[in-house]
Amino acid sequence: MNEADCALICKALGDETRISIFNLIKDGEMCACAILERFNFTQPTLSYHMKILVDSGLVTYKKVGKWRHYIVNKKVYKEFLAYISAK
Repeated sequence: MNEADCALICKALGDETRISIFNLIKDGEMCACAILERFNFTQPTLSYHMKILVDSGLVTYKKVGKWRHYIVNKKVYKEFLAYISAK
């Protein structure tokens, strides 16, 4: 992990909504529809937040039918924690 990667993750987690989403999915895969049920915003808003999390590398997804199932990229998450702990 380098400083640019770390900065992207910090940006992704620099919003309380994205932190809430991250905490929701950090223990396992979750469908976008299930995430939407937990928040009071629209699907386009969820897509916006998920794009930032995915672009950071912290979250990945797989398509199942018309839905995306999101999961934390544990390898990137561990690298991020190690990087910030070492600095």
